[in-house]
Amino acid sequence: MSLFGASRLSIGLVGVRRSLPRSALLARLFCSTETESAGEHGFYHVTIAGGGMVGTAMACALGSHPMFEGKNILLLEAGPSKTYSDSVPDLYSNRVSSLNPGTVELLKSIGAWQYLSKMRVKPYKRIQVWDSCSDAMITFDRDNFSKEVAHIVENNLTINALSKVIDSLKGDRVETRYRSMVKTIDLPKQGDNAKYPFVKVYLENGEEIHTQLLIGADGANSSLRRMANINHINWSYDQSAVVSTLQLAEPIENNVAWQRFLPTGPIAMLPLSDTESSLVWSTSNQDAKKLVDLPEDQFIDAVNNAFWQESEKHPLVDTAGQIMGNVLSTLLPSTGGSSIRQLPPSIIGIDDNSRAMFPLGLGHSTQYVKPRLVLIGDAAHRVHPLAGLGVNLGFADVASLRDILVEAVKNAEDLGALPHLLDYETERQKHVVPIMATVDGLKRLFSTDAAPAVLLRSLGLQATNAFKPLKDLFVQGASR
Repeated sequence: MSLFGASRLSIGLVGVRRSLPRSALLARLFCSTETESAGEHGFYHVTIAGGGMVGTAMACALGSHPMFEGKNILLLEAGPSKTYSDSVPDLYSNRVSSLNPGTVELLKSIGAWQYLSKMRVKPYKRIQVWDSCSDAMITFDRDNFSKEVAHIVENNLTINALSKVIDSLKGDRVETRYRSMVKTIDLPKQGDNAKYPFVKVYLENGEEIHTQLLIGADGANSSLRRMANINHINWSYDQSAVVSTLQLAEPIENNVAWQRFLPTGPIAMLPLSDTESSLVWSTSNQDAKKLVDLPEDQFIDAVNNAFWQESEKHPLVDTAGQIMGNVLSTLLPSTGGSSIRQLPPSIIGIDDNSRAMFPLGLGHSTQYVKPRLVLIGDAAHRVHPLAGLGVNLGFADVASLRDILVEAVKNAEDLGALPHLLDYETERQKHVVPIMATVDGLKRLFSTDAAPAVLLRSLGLQATNAFKPLKDLFVQGASR
């Protein structure tokens, strides 16, 4: 009988003691009827390395599921323990995420949304994207504005809500260890998986723990990925994202996310409230440094110019765009081949100390799994922020892996067995790889003012904007 078969029959699982010989250790793992707590002696069914949004959500997703009752889950967080209050800070954080409907459903299912919705959440119902080098534009909505496209939430508040769920699961469900980093791991070789049913994890503090499944949620520079010898394809875009909290010139019904493609990179303004928005401006490292160092009034002028100032347009592109518009109006008279163009709000100020910059790049792991090891979130894949999909891909990893592990428990299978872990890898790569290729292609296509590229992207935007089924397909894909 497998370890999980024994677990489902309520045969007690005792802690793994390093002093035991392996034969005795395995006998205790599979056959013991003792009832002492497994976690206190160093054995965990699942260990998650990385206490960011995705790693903490993974702990919540497993710890809150009825099928994982009685199983021990360990969350390792490199940083110190944080104290969260029920009140939100007066100032907005400059690090926010656009949480799509799929992510919201996950957060609801694990009990985090009930906390988050009482904090500070800003829904929006429209996205407007336009090109600075032409008149091309595209808008997105869901069901004719009857549903939110996404919600803008500060990252620290998402962590706060997830931490509240973790607190409610403390005891025999989820244990969190702060200031705990993995020093090295000892993975079973593929042929030894059945007779060596755990990973040895050595922490920086000298402690050794054993776990049936190790989940790496330790970010784009994942040390677990490196320890597992998983190849990682990555490159820098030689760009940085400048972030800041913007104060609007006047209160508005701030329910539109704005993104304009400049030759140097996209600039986006995401709604936070009726008077404030969040800036994400991707540009060269050199320009980003200048923007962060500018006096406040000059920085505000630069932001307004980036959204409002007209770039030099190519006559060929303008002519082709007019012809395309006429053709689309004839073929698709119900839409007229266009959408109503809205003007973005003007900026009058920024919150104190809200300007910062961080580097941008792309990364993808050739494998998401090995026997008893899984990568999720940025440890598995990293994308450019122009589509706002990064953390949503990570949360989708959590939902997928949770469902697959729950099914494994139902079938009395070993959590760390490779066959169902490969199901997770296949499912996620089928979704992630096309998105990564699309985002990378868009980034390159829009980061130039060369006439052929401008013409291609302008006609593409016009055609996509006029054909609603295609737009809806994009929205659905980005919502999962």
